[in-house]
Amino acid sequence: MKVLTAEEMRAVDRRTIEMGTPGIVLMENAAHRVVEFLEERFAPLGDQRIAVLCGKGNNGGDGMAVARQLFTRFHPRRLDVVLLAAPEALKGDAAINYKMLEVCGCPVQSQIPPEARMATLVVDALLGTGITGPATGAMLEAIREINRGFPLAKVVAVDLPSGMPTDSGEPVGECARADATVTFTAPKPAHVMPPNCDHIGELRVGPIGSPESLYREARLSLVAPEMFHGLLAPRAPGGHKGTYGHVLVVAGSPNKKGAAAMCGLAALRAGAGLVTVASRAASIPMAPELMFAFLEEVKLAEVAEGKTVIAMGPGLGRDSQTGSLANEAIKNFRGPVILDADALDDREYAAENGARFPRILTPHPGEMSRLTGKPTAEIQKDRIDAAHAYAAARGCTVVLKGERTLLAFPDGRVWINPTGTPAMGTGGSGDVLTGLVAGLLAQFPQQPDEAVAAAVYLHGLAGELGARELGEKSLIATDILRFLPRAIEAAREACAGVPDQI
Repeated sequence: MKVLTAEEMRAVDRRTIEMGTPGIVLMENAAHRVVEFLEERFAPLGDQRIAVLCGKGNNGGDGMAVARQLFTRFHPRRLDVVLLAAPEALKGDAAINYKMLEVCGCPVQSQIPPEARMATLVVDALLGTGITGPATGAMLEAIREINRGFPLAKVVAVDLPSGMPTDSGEPVGECARADATVTFTAPKPAHVMPPNCDHIGELRVGPIGSPESLYREARLSLVAPEMFHGLLAPRAPGGHKGTYGHVLVVAGSPNKKGAAAMCGLAALRAGAGLVTVASRAASIPMAPELMFAFLEEVKLAEVAEGKTVIAMGPGLGRDSQTGSLANEAIKNFRGPVILDADALDDREYAAENGARFPRILTPHPGEMSRLTGKPTAEIQKDRIDAAHAYAAARGCTVVLKGERTLLAFPDGRVWINPTGTPAMGTGGSGDVLTGLVAGLLAQFPQQPDEAVAAAVYLHGLAGELGARELGEKSLIATDILRFLPRAIEAAREACAGVPDQI
């Protein structure tokens, strides 16, 4: 699913109108999507006390169209339509919808009446994606009323909770609370990126008539199982361990043996046919299915021969030997290389035939700070830009971990992962992710983007499922592998009806 910035959304609306769909039709369709959601979640609407709060822009026009549909179709027990602007200030389609309310006999008020505060449902149509600064004046007062003046009401925001910036970053002023948000055509960055994504409630995305061809090339996307469903298809009857790739995990040191074991086991659990762990520790807590090589006794080139993927870094230690191993893998290994933790360093990652032999980095924000030289707070302030800029500059794929993990590709695309939970803030979860990426890449080296997306999505979903059963505080990293089969099955079920194609 594509994610559109405010500028991209305005361009899509403009081009849709230029192609022959009038703006008033788009507004009416948007109102239909909101009313459909209201009917689905709060039926019977005839029993509700509803307040629809409208501003003077297109968002207010959407709200007035919603109010008209509620008035003419559902006859709520009480309906208060409040326009917090002078009618003569309305323009274009918003002005038309105001006139249509007058024609159908629906009264419009200029301020919130005391009786409206007993509403059971509030539709927030004050401010939408056109906001460029903090709400002020009547809009600010109305936002405060939404937050404190309707104690019995659920709040449904039209497009965005009023006052929330569309694209990214902390709100610069007060925002309206929301129990649900109905947006149109595609989600916006605020809907899918923290901190704002945590304050929109349930998200519904509704089509209003804009052709997908108008935004197919947008650089932001939200990861969904449909993007990688073919990778989860049943295996061919003749498959064997050689079919599914051989992962080399270069990880672990005398004091961090578990990182190597978790990474290797995750690669196996993701479906790799074979996994060899090469470690600076003479031994690690091995699963019996893992093979082992001691890095003090073998050269990387020797142990890497015949392998499909290299995953390097967890628990390896940061020193010149680690740097030499990473440089050798980046320059000489003709296959995907995943670099995590101690193997991460600011270097040129683009290799010859880089699209064929991708280099994938999996930093957390602190490691991204080390790579870029920027403070962690600056990285977190605009995670999309940080990941995008580094991937493009260094010719690598960046998996920037954290709430809403990002996948940034060298060509400028950024995919946003919606799964995950604070329960995964536990030692070893990143090592497990590195192994999952390696295991899926070993099976699907010709589909590296989809393999990485599948690993990140399933990693987060397994964490969610585990936290649901074990609790947020009790989840540990290896529990992610325990719940991985359930996550795979859930992803498969989400793609029911989509043909398996690899």
